[in-house]
Amino acid sequence: MSKNVIKMFNGDNSFLSNFHPAIVQFEGFNYPTVEHAYAAAKTTEFFFRRLIVSLPADKVGLARRRGKSIRLRKGWDNIKIDIMFNLLCTKFKDPDLKEKLLATGDDKLIEGNYWHDNIWGNCVCRKCKTIEGQNWLGRLLTEVRKQINQKGRCYSKGYVR
Repeated sequence: MSKNVIKMFNGDNSFLSNFHPAIVQFEGFNYPTVEHAYAAAKTTEFFFRRLIVSLPADKVGLARRRGKSIRLRKGWDNIKIDIMFNLLCTKFKDPDLKEKLLATGDDKLIEGNYWHDNIWGNCVCRKCKTIEGQNWLGRLLTEVRKQINQKGRCYSKGYVR
């Protein structure tokens, strides 16, 4: 059992964040971050995907905001976890990022934040401090790390809708 906990994906652990620059391929486009790819995955609209892919990595906040303002693809809530897992598997094919992830050993990974995200992470602001976040990002990263340790690579879960 791990004695260490990574509570935030910043500083030396910023590579765990979906905002960290990493080329991520999704349905024919190469996005500059997982966050860009995830925002684009929310829709099947080609125009929107072209818009998101054109944003540079340092505009990741804009990509995120744009992803919150679009009409979601049919069945999004049923596929978003699998899509995120696929994107993370793609991200951690990069040898340097893979090595860093493996270097976290068996540390517990928690995407701590202050922006009230208790689905993908665990918000630690005053308002949310008594709410335990679902920490899906930390859980999925743990699964990616486990698969890489056991099989040498991550095997993304395909989604078919």
